[in-house]
Amino acid sequence: MGRKIFISDCEGPISINDNAFELAGHFIDDGEKFFAIVSKYDDILADEIRRPGYNAGDTLKLIVPFLKAYGATNRNIIEFSAKNVLLIPKAKDTLQFVNRIMPSFIVSTSYEHYIRALCDLTGFPYKNTYSTKLDIDSHPISAEEKERLMELRKIIIENPDFDVLDKIFWKDIPSMEIGKIVNEVKTVGGEGKKEAIREILNKHGFKASNVMYVGDSITDVQPFQFARESGGLAISFNGNEYAIREAEIAIIADNTLIISLIADLFNKFGRNYVIEFVTDFSIKPDSAFKNYRINLDLLEKIQNTKIPKMAIITKQNAEKLIKKSTMFRKKVRGESIGGLG
Repeated sequence: MGRKIFISDCEGPISINDNAFELAGHFIDDGEKFFAIVSKYDDILADEIRRPGYNAGDTLKLIVPFLKAYGATNRNIIEFSAKNVLLIPKAKDTLQFVNRIMPSFIVSTSYEHYIRALCDLTGFPYKNTYSTKLDIDSHPISAEEKERLMELRKIIIENPDFDVLDKIFWKDIPSMEIGKIVNEVKTVGGEGKKEAIREILNKHGFKASNVMYVGDSITDVQPFQFARESGGLAISFNGNEYAIREAEIAIIADNTLIISLIADLFNKFGRNYVIEFVTDFSIKPDSAFKNYRINLDLLEKIQNTKIPKMAIITKQNAEKLIKKSTMFRKKVRGESIGGLG
């Protein structure tokens, strides 16, 4: 069988934050609205147009010149991130639990500054994480380019037309000196996440069929597909429509204890046992808790909280699950962050 591996996205399954959205709101004028527009543009490029060479989550590349123009530095990004980590309830316990029982990794599109802050808070080993590297201090920016980027921000907010954004991000900014930094940012999203998973498997000699992957958004589509096609386990945790369409199991929960439980079952008994448990759980949770070999400590903790909703995703129930999961996602993470792709 081989050793099982736990791999999770960060923002959504572990934390409430969308760090890049929050950084934009902190540094850039009307930055939350600006980020939401660029994020929607990112969704179109990645999911609808599927532009060659473009990955879901490349929003984090596109916004870097604007962050720079509005005074973001490595130091103040680190300081802001460290002060603003918000965990999903029980996420610290889950990370510590899964890291004890099997090799565990975080693969996140988030900037490295935020992932380091999260690891400092939770005690999760930073060496077991993959994230988007960013050295925003590596390129200077002229006063003229700062002013031009501020003008472009205003244009984006006032006229968020696809063709307008296309011209700004693929003609205007590349012609600027600060535009060079965009190409240097290698985001870990979509295909980037899948490649990170491949690197983990190759580096440690793990089998793809032994991967349990947890995600929640468009940046997890390729990892979900990889896990499913390899015979592993693909789990959406409070996922949006992109996640529900590609994952195998949907979890809707206000804390992460159920992730700990599923990870424990997967580690001890394998994928098929988990599928059987989730199938029965979706019909009658109490019976499933009695009829399967559940960790008693985890069971007691779960039963002392609001019992989560969980189901195998099918063509018949997908739309219903998307509606329920998306609504709950916004409740847990807020309307603005919960509505992002």
